[in-house]
Amino acid sequence: MRSFQFPVLTGPNKPPPVARHPKKTEVHGVTLTDDYAWLKAENWQDVLRDPACLSASILAVIKAENEYADAVFDPGKALQEVLIREMRARIKEEDSDVPQPDGPWLYYTSHREGGEHPLFCRQKRSGGPPEILLDGDAEAQDKDYLDIASFCHAPDHAKLGWSLDEMGAEFYQIRIRSLDPVAADEPVKPGADRDDVILETDGSLVFLADSSGFFYVHVDENHRPHEVRLHVIGRTPAEDHCVFAVPDPRLFLHLRRAQSGRFAIINVSDHDSSETHLLDLLDAKAQPVLVTPRQAGVRYDVEPHGGRLFIRTNAGGAEDFKIVSASLESLPTAAFVEEVPHLRGRMIIKLSVFPDYLVFVVRDSGLPAIWIRHLASGDDHAISFKEEAYSLGLEERLEYDTRTLRFNYSSMTTPWETYDYDLSTRERVLRKRQLIPSGHDPSLYVTRRLFAPAQDGELIPISLLHRASLPLDGSAPLLLYGYGAYGSHVPACFSAERLSLVDRGFVYAIAHVRGGTDKGWHWYLDGKLSHKPNTFSDFISAARHLMAKGYTREGRIVAKGGSAGGMLMGAVANLAPELFAGILADVPFVDVLNTMLDASLPLTPPEWVEWGNPAIDPEIFAVMRTYSPYDNVTAQSYPAILALAGLTDPRVTYWEPLKWVTKLRALSTSDHPILLKTNMGAGHGGRPGRFEHLEEIALQYAFALGCVPEL
Repeated sequence: MRSFQFPVLTGPNKPPPVARHPKKTEVHGVTLTDDYAWLKAENWQDVLRDPACLSASILAVIKAENEYADAVFDPGKALQEVLIREMRARIKEEDSDVPQPDGPWLYYTSHREGGEHPLFCRQKRSGGPPEILLDGDAEAQDKDYLDIASFCHAPDHAKLGWSLDEMGAEFYQIRIRSLDPVAADEPVKPGADRDDVILETDGSLVFLADSSGFFYVHVDENHRPHEVRLHVIGRTPAEDHCVFAVPDPRLFLHLRRAQSGRFAIINVSDHDSSETHLLDLLDAKAQPVLVTPRQAGVRYDVEPHGGRLFIRTNAGGAEDFKIVSASLESLPTAAFVEEVPHLRGRMIIKLSVFPDYLVFVVRDSGLPAIWIRHLASGDDHAISFKEEAYSLGLEERLEYDTRTLRFNYSSMTTPWETYDYDLSTRERVLRKRQLIPSGHDPSLYVTRRLFAPAQDGELIPISLLHRASLPLDGSAPLLLYGYGAYGSHVPACFSAERLSLVDRGFVYAIAHVRGGTDKGWHWYLDGKLSHKPNTFSDFISAARHLMAKGYTREGRIVAKGGSAGGMLMGAVANLAPELFAGILADVPFVDVLNTMLDASLPLTPPEWVEWGNPAIDPEIFAVMRTYSPYDNVTAQSYPAILALAGLTDPRVTYWEPLKWVTKLRALSTSDHPILLKTNMGAGHGGRPGRFEHLEEIALQYAFALGCVPEL
């Protein structure tokens, strides 16, 4: 069984009608009319915290859409069940990560057979039975939703900090679990959580060196991280005090622990610039120390190393970044020493420090490599691989004083591999290879790297995967994935789920369009603000190049993208609908103009640097009007479209895909199905369980197969 064809539904199963209530807004002398603005709940902040607050009229529309989508997919239920079974058969159900050493313990995560959620475990380094510190399956019992965002033990190994979201709205609560009764006054028995639960956080936390408390990020009523607070264990959250605040809603606030363990690192940024502050974890009363003030266009991140600080920065025209160092004592007016020079086209994407080594990851011509430099001698060497397209990255480590670097490798044909690399001897040891229980032979597949000419002469990288036996005569269906925003890179990594399409004759391709950093920082700049339309034309050029090379043909391409990549899906559906058999838009950011005009929404002020502020910039307003997917839906023949949404999604709010699908269906001149499936109990990332998630993937793949039946 490969596919099914979508039925044309009429009568009781026809698309649900949605009332029009035009709302007019004037911006820069232009009158905007939105027929479906009423689908945005006025109390949307309350809905994020409690979906039961949603008005009955809006809820009825969402439920009717779900019922219609279920009716359309009903003939494909058997196919979805087959897809779920074969994807699950590729998962090693009882599995563990490679343990991370820290002091006397080895920490790791594992899954039990049949378990949806991870177990967080440890074992004595000297041997002995493993301990389950946190059982995700047990915590999820009797809950409709559970996402564990972070998990970290205190330096004394006697406490565990963890954060969870029970709604999908990303309002994380932080809890502290007792691990060992090491203190005589410890009021909680081992394995139980303390009473001091911290609400309304982003989920991150960093312990003080003496384990007496921790720093965390509090979010405001509009779901924006705005304060770093200190919580002393044993006190009530009401006693927590702010140690750092960001009153500007346009800025993001992030918190993490330095690799050395000496500092908490506070990063304040937008999509154009950043600044960093250091908090000494040895002193609960320490004030944040600024590294260097934020400047327009300058981004940097840091790692302390003894009395010095290594800094990855694009300052001084280093477009693709360089690495410099400075004395900690001289901050914030330090003299910077260049350590790794800038080379245009070789983007430095990550920095790591060891007592005797500097490690950094670069992306050159779209392919990653790990460079290692011995600090005393200056000798350096690289780790790279020979496949045409692959993914390579560092694992975070718990111990600072070590010579072991752990990294992960995969390609679109090669399952994930975890290596330990001795920085001194250069010995590489394979610690784990992803096992595919149902079997996987990489030689049966081909992964390639192509370059498609863009409209302006640039070359767009394309990573693709297909069966080695596939005839490249243009007859194959093809799924083309794209994102293209925020400088995010889409790795050419392994995905066991993709094989369910590829084994049915699909080519799976990734278009590395502008807006990402696949070809360096300029690739990002050329796909943002007024240059955003390059992202859309790149995707269309990639599709046409794949047709020209015999990988597929017009009308046999299914396009896929999510979130900001969902904006890409909406744009190409408007610009070149004839190319596509189907459009898969996962939590799509499609109501761009209205969202960017609404400063109350969680991500709008911080996103103005990425997309522009149409409220104050007439030029950006004009450009945005030309591509905003919802505003550019017209009467034309659209392909089949499946949009996915989450009712409690704080990033792409539920009404964006709801309004888009309603308008598409009202204006489309074709009889292709236009569907919306809203997850009533999840947010931006869908269901968090590892098997629950397969149901969502199976729905998407059934849609793709239904769009392109066998010839």
